[in-house]
Amino acid sequence: MDLITIWFVLLAVLWTGYLVTEGFDFGVGMLLPVLDKGSGASDLEARPQAASHLDQRGESDLDQRGGDQRESETRRRTMLTTIGPHWDGNEVWLLTAGGATFAAFPHWYATMFSGMYLALLLLLVTLILRNMGLEYRHKRHDREWVRRWDLAIVAGSFVAPFLVGVALTNLVAGLPMTEHMMGSTAYTEFDGNLLSLLTPVAILGGLTVTAACLTHGAHFLALKTTGDIRTRARSVATRAGLVTAVLAVALFVWLGTQRGTTAAWVAMALAAVALLAAIAANTKGREGWAFVGTSVTIGLTVVAYFLMLTPNAINGRGDSPDLTLEAAASSPMTLTIMTWAAVVFTPIMLAYTVWTYWVFRRRLSVEHMPVREQAGAEAH
Repeated sequence: MDLITIWFVLLAVLWTGYLVTEGFDFGVGMLLPVLDKGSGASDLEARPQAASHLDQRGESDLDQRGGDQRESETRRRTMLTTIGPHWDGNEVWLLTAGGATFAAFPHWYATMFSGMYLALLLLLVTLILRNMGLEYRHKRHDREWVRRWDLAIVAGSFVAPFLVGVALTNLVAGLPMTEHMMGSTAYTEFDGNLLSLLTPVAILGGLTVTAACLTHGAHFLALKTTGDIRTRARSVATRAGLVTAVLAVALFVWLGTQRGTTAAWVAMALAAVALLAAIAANTKGREGWAFVGTSVTIGLTVVAYFLMLTPNAINGRGDSPDLTLEAAASSPMTLTIMTWAAVVFTPIMLAYTVWTYWVFRRRLSVEHMPVREQAGAEAH
């Protein structure tokens, strides 16, 4: 296996790591406004029976609303605490993938970042605002302050995976490209605009990745919480999983008929089987296996995408030329130095990641959250 192939495979590993780890905390962010309300039965049982006699007094409605808001905030804090130790570390996968692309395949990096400049800028702004929400929502105990940062978290959790899905699907489905000559060297460059990225198959790819992250996040919450949040997360995971399965099959068939190879079809078929197995495990209360199932689904989808790219870095749309890996790669000396660096630092990064998840493996519940007087609480 030559160094170009090694680094292409390593990029697939980095993207898999990013979408598996960041995918579940995107899903948790999406579920904040869905799982922050308690079930009716448990809420009534939690309130004193005397509360039923207060309905005739004007204060009762205010007290009930205040109690519901406090409960909602506590549930949100519980959900955010499950990803608190992990979300910033999960983004290291994306930074590493970007840095590795820049160093190993500079022409790929330049073409992708220039052609998708506005989309990637929007992704960057979205991630920044989402991260600010996770960091700053607990800095003040003002209800409006918390509400606005929660909006940033929820919106960012939807928009970011959608943009990632659109970008990766465009690389496989094909971009409008043109070839330029500089002396005796031919350079393949992007020849389109922002609207060129918003094709039906790219939008379907964005929706599929978003739905997969939602399902993945619901499985994570079911695995990491107890009580009503766990029960409702399992219910949401089943419904979201079925939607994801429909979208994924449509996407796989669409891309497979255009770019599919035998290996890619096998990877896509196994991804679909893993997703169905995750749904089945979730319905039986096997949250751990359900989470493994969606993780495998995401990983195999990335594998299928990269198999449909090979031997290119970017497929050309229609009659457009392809940007090949060989044309996009750095010099052999650069790849050799990077390979030795990866051999040293990749095991360290993986070991630290595994250690972090092991340390914070405990389930959480609303009872673990300290009581606060106002609705505005810590994100971690």
